Amino acid sequence: MSASQDHEVRPGRRAVVAAVGAVSVAAVLTACGNEKGSGGSDAVKPAAGGRDGGAAGGRDGGGEALAKTADIPEGGGKIFADRGVVVTQPEAGDFKAFSSKCTHQGCAVSSVSDGTINCHCHGSKFDLRTGSVTAGPAPRPLPAKAITVKGDSITLKS
Repeated sequence: MSASQDHEVRPGRRAVVAAVGAVSVAAVLTACGNEKGSGGSDAVKPAAGGRDGGAAGGRDGGGEALAKTADIPEGGGKIFADRGVVVTQPEAGDFKAFSSKCTHQGCAVSSVSDGTINCHCHGSKFDLRTGSVTAGPAPRPLPAKAITVKGDSITLKS
């Protein structure tokens, strides 16, 4: 071989490890914190239980129309991703509302089934009656959201 021959250039081991690490971190951040509505924190009014709206702070009905009571299955719930809220009906006529943002890393919760509100990102589960954590890694309950139920209409209070 002569000194003028071209040599193949290969990345070093450190460069490969750094690139793989950066791709892994980017994938985790995309899955956990980049979903629509998953950044930042929610300002939440304190919950006040009861059959008039679960987390309702009052009965004036002011706020955004969210759903009809018939839209929320008894023993289950419905996620309103565009509003950042999940509404549940643990028992007939008892409606609750919580933030739809998981308290682990901010992913949007993905389903309501078998008595829990579920986050697909890392497997956290929350009680559909209280929003409390039933399976981690979420460190805190889902914050309650204020709703009112008047007739067959559920309204998200602003």
